[in-house]
Amino acid sequence: VLRSIGRCYPKMLRAASSNVVRRAALGASRGVPACHGSHVLSFHSSSRREEEASETAPAAPASKGGLFGTGLSEWFALPIGITAAVPIIKFDWYVVNEETQLAAVFIAFCVALYSQGGDAIYKSLDESAQTILKEHHEAEDKVIAALEQKLEFLQANKGQVEHFEAINALREDAYKNLNAAGAVKPQHDFKVQVEKMLNMIAAEEASNTEKAKTTLMEAATADVTSQFSSTKALKKAALDSAIDSIKGGAGGSDPVKDAFVKFFQAKAADAKKSTDDSEEKAAKAALIAKLNGVAKNEGFFFEFDAAGAPKMKV
Repeated sequence: VLRSIGRCYPKMLRAASSNVVRRAALGASRGVPACHGSHVLSFHSSSRREEEASETAPAAPASKGGLFGTGLSEWFALPIGITAAVPIIKFDWYVVNEETQLAAVFIAFCVALYSQGGDAIYKSLDESAQTILKEHHEAEDKVIAALEQKLEFLQANKGQVEHFEAINALREDAYKNLNAAGAVKPQHDFKVQVEKMLNMIAAEEASNTEKAKTTLMEAATADVTSQFSSTKALKKAALDSAIDSIKGGAGGSDPVKDAFVKFFQAKAADAKKSTDDSEEKAAKAALIAKLNGVAKNEGFFFEFDAAGAPKMKV
């Protein structure tokens, strides 16, 4: 029996291995998902410097790949495993029990899931990855836009120092001009105040002069009228002088005019002889009080004392 088994063993092993390899190759051709190495997403969020460093880093020595790094296809592991499994099971080096059956069922489930549902799982995971990548790119675009806007703002404010220097220079010039104007302005204000006081004094003197003239003329008119009303000779002389003037005669002196002249001459003589200056002092005191009132209300730099002399306040 053992000899017959030994003769049949190579044929059975060859047939079983070829059958298994054929089924595995067929299943692999049907169920290989689209998520092989050429379509793996290279997603990362590291900085540019790390990318440059990885690009410039020396490449690791390439591995031959394949079965145990020998360069042979991994499918060679299947016949090798089957060939090794037959004597191992035959000589009870490994006992096939319920654990082995459970492992075989699990491996079959994994193979079926991989071959039948691999594409769906890959598409689901790939969709999630694409969504995450899109969101990540959108977030990066927003950050980049914000940084670009900040960069534009900083570039626009590069000349801010020069602007402030120009503003400070203008401020210094303005202060200098204000100081110069401040030195001249009090003089100008003082000139205006003096001119206003002189105009007020001139107007007050003109007003007093007009009042004195009016008073003097009223007194002279009353005096001459009373003289001609009470003296018949003066009436007759005034009438004759008027008739002679109407006739165009040369005539003599005008009695009315002479009466007025005599009145004014008498007033002048009385004024020279008189030592009473109370009226002048009262008028002067009234004028000084008026001028001081205006100076106080308008904040003038000076005022007048009782004698009429100006004195500075500050």
